[in-house]
Amino acid sequence: MTGPNSTTDARRLITSASAAFAAFGAFWGVWGASIPRVQEQAGITAGQLGLALLYVGAGALPAMLLTGRAIDRWGLKVAAAAITALGATGAGAVLAGRDLPSLCSGLTLVGAASGAADVAMNATIGRAENLTGRPVITRVHGVFSASVVLSSLTTGLTSATALPPVTPFLAVAALCLAAGLYMLRTLPSTQLEDRFATPRASGRSPIAPLILVGVLGALAFASENAHQSWAAVYAQDELHTSPGLAAIAPAVFAATVAITRLSIGTLTSAPARRIILAGALADAAGAILIASAPSLLIAALGLVVVGAGTAVLFPTLLAVVSRHVEESRRGRATSIVTTVSYLGFLLGPVYVGQWADAAGLRAAMIAVAALAVILFTLTPALLRLSGFSPPTQPASGKSTQAGTASAYRTEGDSARPGPRQRGDQPC
Repeated sequence: MTGPNSTTDARRLITSASAAFAAFGAFWGVWGASIPRVQEQAGITAGQLGLALLYVGAGALPAMLLTGRAIDRWGLKVAAAAITALGATGAGAVLAGRDLPSLCSGLTLVGAASGAADVAMNATIGRAENLTGRPVITRVHGVFSASVVLSSLTTGLTSATALPPVTPFLAVAALCLAAGLYMLRTLPSTQLEDRFATPRASGRSPIAPLILVGVLGALAFASENAHQSWAAVYAQDELHTSPGLAAIAPAVFAATVAITRLSIGTLTSAPARRIILAGALADAAGAILIASAPSLLIAALGLVVVGAGTAVLFPTLLAVVSRHVEESRRGRATSIVTTVSYLGFLLGPVYVGQWADAAGLRAAMIAVAALAVILFTLTPALLRLSGFSPPTQPASGKSTQAGTASAYRTEGDSARPGPRQRGDQPC
């Protein structure tokens, strides 16, 4: 599916998804930097804040599953509504969050809008990668990471002013509205046709292979969010740095993730499985370096290694699925993989907390390294069982693929004209 029309479609999808991911990152960057002020405004304890944050996940998980079906029914323009709703609910949650019940209610809506936007944006950029054959998913995820860094730093600088906590959220709401309007104007009004799709294989479940890939995504996200959430605490408690210096740790991690994702285009010829295995090894090595670090400098070096490793994991897994899914099922496939993966994002920081209580933070970092080792060990087997492992390429050029992924991929992909051959799965 190449030519002027598909090229134009792909460019529009990429720019639309980039705008949405930038707004999405700006929202969560502002949120992360605003948590102390939101807590103070609501007059709640640290324990109550932890309870309130659980409502984000409670709202996100069902919304993620429902959004997939909405995309398959109404098309990619669902993403425009989702990203606009995120900005509005974020500002509303902060405005109304004057006590624990109101904050929990607001964060449930924020979670729902965030989960819907997450799935819709990934479905949009997944379609673009399917059209172009280039690793645009990873680079657009880099836009998100860079936006998180920039917005959190900007919010941190403005937090010392007398402006109310809702001020940066109103700015982000305007950015989300602009991104939503842009997507509404540029995304196709109907579902894009996949002229190469084949009927689902009889007797095969379309869910099982996606859950297997989602398990790998959960392990990747658990490690990523564990480091992002605990880096500053580790620097302050184990390395005895000041709060100001400790704040450098998560910034180093987030910046490394952003830089890695934005520059990953040089790996277009590398098979996806190889990228995932390399990322998992880097993740494990960096976590061990952090666990043994005698100083902030060595820990920061470990965070750079970890950030570079984890940066490639989930986008690569999403790309593997995206290249095999039929367009009519893209929303549901994206929602299943994203939802299962998101469970790891939620549980990763909790996992570290439990290990820290039992054996200390250094031991907890070793436990995070163990997650990366498990990911490394399971990746070949689960990709093979799911059917998404790169297939062999017969001399005739016709790619073959056994396993449950045949319910999603198309026959004769390698014969499809375009910038790449679809038999091997580069990312």
